[in-house]
Parts: sequence; C-alpha cells; structure tokens
Amino acid sequence: MAGKLIVCATPIGNLEDMTVRVVRALKEADLIAAEDTRNSIRLLNHFDIHTPMTSYHENNRYEKARELVAKMQQGTTVALITDAGTPAISDPGEELVRQAAEAGIEVTSLPGAAACITALTLSALSTRRFAFEAFLPMDKKERRERLAELAGETRTIVLYEAPHRLRRTLEELRQSLGGERKISLCRELTKKHEEVIRTTLDGAVSLYEEQEPRGEYVLVVEGRDPAAIREEKAAAWQTLTMEEHMALYTDQGIDRKEAMKLVAKDRGIGKREVYAALNADRP
Repeated sequence: MAGKLIVCATPIGNLEDMTVRVVRALKEADLIAAEDTRNSIRLLNHFDIHTPMTSYHENNRYEKARELVAKMQQGTTVALITDAGTPAISDPGEELVRQAAEAGIEVTSLPGAAACITALTLSALSTRRFAFEAFLPMDKKERRERLAELAGETRTIVLYEAPHRLRRTLEELRQSLGGERKISLCRELTKKHEEVIRTTLDGAVSLYEEQEPRGEYVLVVEGRDPAAIREEKAAAWQTLTMEEHMALYTDQGIDRKEAMKLVAKDRGIGKREVYAALNADRP
C-alpha cells in the first residue's frame, strides 16, 4: 500500500496560527521532511510532536525528493514543512510535490499561513488580481528583464525581499515602475513588531535612506493603470498614417474590413472614423 505526501503549512511567526489539523498530521505521519531540522525542532517540541525528521532543502531538493518518493512508494507517509509558511510557495518543496505526483503518490495540502496572502490582505491595494513574483532574480540580465515586464503589469504585484537587499530593490522598482506607484511594505508579519507601511515608491526609497531595514519584507505594489496603457498605445498609433496602420494588418493577410476594426480598436475610435479617414482624398 503506497504512502502519501502531506504538505503542511506552519506559522510565519505567531505559533497560535498553527492549525489543529496540521498538528495531528505531523503527529500521525511516519516522517517529517523539514527545510531546517534545527529550526523545526522548536516548533515540534512546542506542540509535543515526536515524529522523526529528515532534512529537505534547496541544496538536496532533487536527490532527496527521489529518496522520499521511494519511501512513499513503500508505504511511508511523509509530512512536508518549511521554516515558515506554506511549502512549495517559492520553496524547494515544489520539486517534492512534482516528483510525488509524477510517481502517482497521493498528495494533499493542509492550508495555513502564507506571507504573500497575509501581506496582500493588509496592503489596502486591489486583491482581485495579483501577480506573485517571490524574490526577483539575482542574475543582472534576468533581473532587468523581469523588472521591464513588471513595468507594464496591471495586476497587483507581490514580492519578497530580505532587509539587506531592500534599498536596492526599492530603487530598481522606482526606476522601472515610476516613483508615484503605490506600495505597501509589510514586515515581521504576525509577530510582535508587525508593521505595514503604505506609501509610494518615492516615499519608500526616501524612508529607507533615513532608517535601517529590519526583518523580512513582503512588498505589495500597485499594478499599472490599464487606462494609462491604452492611452499610451493610442498615442503611439497616432504616429502612423491611417493607411500605414492599415498596412500593418493587411500585409499579414487580414482582409480590409477586419483590418479596419483592428485599427479602430488600436486608436480608440469608431470604425466609421477609420473609413472616413481612408476615403478622405477620394472624389
């Protein structure tokens, strides 16, 4: 009989956020795969959990995942935890989940704390649509490309950042997204010194010129206004004559009637106006 994998969310700061269901699952599992057993032992001791632990982290994620899958195929039930929050979210646990699923192992997830969702709900920014980016890439070229993509993102953006890199990241966001863009800086979530700073990117950069960043941060940044994007695109189309604009589509094999609809949409005008402009010089 095959075992299973249980993805267990643990507190991101306040131990009272541990769910009864997760405590029971950790006690009943055969083995706990923990990101750092030295950190997790304090959590387990607090809840009187004595299940054996094994280390599963970024540096052994592939090989150890194969070992754990083999154990589960032999009937072992493995509970996966991370240092804080929900495993597999910007976390090596995603590899273990992938391998287990591909091997046909039953995978279940027990919900609980997640820093990205906690910060989003505190941000006072739009929560209907959001883009979770976790940590920006460290590679300079990839980082520039990602920031360029985010400049046009209309959804609310959620990022993680460490205190020693916060100033650099805020400055890069300001340069790419504009200093007037709203941001909520959420730090030490659920802990004694929890703080949410709601300002602009200009304000955030100025603030941390004066004070030292402390604690782990979740940055929630306002998405770009879709209306501004439409206006910008419409302005760009105005640099083309109507015939040049039409040619962009007809040269692709699109019939003239459909091309007129597309041109009208691009320019934010009616199809009649496009027709009139195209036929203005005709007798």
